[in-house]
Amino acid sequence: MSQLTEELVLDRLIHEPGRLAILTVLSSVTDADFVFLQRATGLTKGNLSSHLSKLEEAGLVAIDKRFVRKKPNTNVALTAEGRQRIAHHWDQLERLRTLATQNG
Repeated sequence: MSQLTEELVLDRLIHEPGRLAILTVLSSVTDADFVFLQRATGLTKGNLSSHLSKLEEAGLVAIDKRFVRKKPNTNVALTAEGRQRIAHHWDQLERLRTLATQNG
Protein backbone atom coordinates (compact mmCIF):
# COMPACT_ATOMS: atom_id res chain seq x y z
CA MET A 1 0.00 0.00 0.00
CA SER A 2 1.43 3.38 -0.93
CA GLN A 3 1.88 6.16 1.58
CA LEU A 4 -0.84 8.17 -0.17
CA THR A 5 -3.51 5.48 0.22
CA GLU A 6 -2.47 4.86 3.82
CA GLU A 7 -3.26 8.52 4.52
CA LEU A 8 -6.77 7.98 3.13
CA VAL A 9 -7.97 5.69 5.89
CA LEU A 10 -11.65 6.36 6.56
CA ASP A 11 -12.92 6.56 10.13
CA ARG A 12 -15.16 3.48 10.42
CA LEU A 13 -17.11 4.94 13.35
CA ILE A 14 -18.11 7.91 11.19
CA HIS A 15 -18.31 6.15 7.82
CA GLU A 16 -21.16 3.83 8.86
CA PRO A 17 -24.14 5.15 6.84
CA GLY A 18 -26.49 5.88 9.75
CA ARG A 19 -23.84 7.66 11.80
CA LEU A 20 -22.58 9.54 8.74
CA ALA A 21 -26.14 10.77 8.12
CA ILE A 22 -26.51 11.89 11.75
CA LEU A 23 -23.18 13.71 11.79
CA THR A 24 -23.85 15.33 8.41
CA VAL A 25 -27.19 16.70 9.60
CA LEU A 26 -25.68 17.91 12.88
CA SER A 27 -22.80 19.60 11.04
CA SER A 28 -25.29 21.92 9.35
CA VAL A 29 -27.17 23.00 12.51
CA THR A 30 -26.31 24.20 16.02
CA ASP A 31 -28.28 21.33 17.55
CA ALA A 32 -31.25 19.12 16.75
CA ASP A 33 -33.88 17.23 18.65
CA PHE A 34 -34.38 13.49 18.35
CA VAL A 35 -37.54 13.74 16.20
CA PHE A 36 -35.85 16.10 13.74
CA LEU A 37 -32.85 13.75 13.45
CA GLN A 38 -35.14 10.77 12.97
CA ARG A 39 -37.02 12.50 10.15
CA ALA A 40 -33.87 13.88 8.52
CA THR A 41 -32.01 10.55 8.55
CA GLY A 42 -34.89 8.13 8.04
CA LEU A 43 -33.61 5.95 10.89
CA THR A 44 -35.93 4.09 13.25
CA LYS A 45 -36.07 5.21 16.89
CA GLY A 46 -34.04 2.19 17.96
CA ASN A 47 -31.36 2.63 15.28
CA LEU A 48 -31.05 6.35 15.92
CA SER A 49 -30.79 5.80 19.66
CA SER A 50 -28.13 3.11 19.19
CA HIS A 51 -26.04 5.26 16.83
CA LEU A 52 -26.32 8.29 19.11
CA SER A 53 -25.10 6.21 22.06
CA LYS A 54 -22.01 5.13 20.10
CA LEU A 55 -21.32 8.70 18.96
CA GLU A 56 -21.75 10.00 22.52
CA GLU A 57 -19.40 7.32 23.92
CA ALA A 58 -16.80 8.40 21.35
CA GLY A 59 -17.18 12.05 22.38
CA LEU A 60 -18.52 13.19 19.01
CA VAL A 61 -21.95 14.33 20.18
CA ALA A 62 -23.40 15.77 23.37
CA ILE A 63 -26.88 14.63 24.33
CA ASP A 64 -29.13 16.70 26.58
CA LYS A 65 -32.30 15.04 27.88
CA ARG A 66 -34.88 17.33 29.43
CA PHE A 67 -38.59 18.05 29.57
CA VAL A 68 -40.27 20.64 27.36
CA ARG A 69 -43.88 21.39 28.32
CA LYS A 70 -43.91 18.20 30.42
CA LYS A 71 -42.79 16.07 27.44
CA PRO A 72 -39.39 14.37 27.28
CA ASN A 73 -37.05 16.03 24.78
CA THR A 74 -33.66 14.77 23.63
CA ASN A 75 -31.41 17.38 22.08
CA VAL A 76 -28.17 16.50 20.27
CA ALA A 77 -25.23 18.67 19.23
CA LEU A 78 -21.81 17.99 17.77
CA THR A 79 -18.91 18.44 20.14
CA ALA A 80 -15.80 20.31 18.99
CA GLU A 81 -14.14 16.94 18.38
CA GLY A 82 -17.20 15.77 16.44
CA ARG A 83 -17.07 18.84 14.18
CA GLN A 84 -13.37 18.30 13.56
CA ARG A 85 -13.72 14.58 12.82
CA ILE A 86 -16.68 14.91 10.44
CA ALA A 87 -14.87 17.72 8.58
CA HIS A 88 -11.76 15.51 8.32
CA HIS A 89 -13.90 12.62 7.08
CA TRP A 90 -15.40 14.75 4.30
CA ASP A 91 -11.89 15.96 3.40
CA GLN A 92 -10.73 12.35 3.13
CA LEU A 93 -13.67 11.45 0.90
CA GLU A 94 -12.95 14.45 -1.32
CA ARG A 95 -9.28 13.44 -1.60
CA LEU A 96 -10.35 9.91 -2.51
CA ARG A 97 -12.70 11.26 -5.19
CA THR A 98 -9.94 13.48 -6.58
CA LEU A 99 -7.49 10.59 -6.71
CA ALA A 100 -10.05 8.39 -8.46
CA THR A 101 -10.74 10.99 -11.15
CA GLN A 102 -7.01 11.62 -11.69
CA ASN A 103 -6.24 7.91 -12.06
CA GLY A 104 -9.40 6.95 -13.93
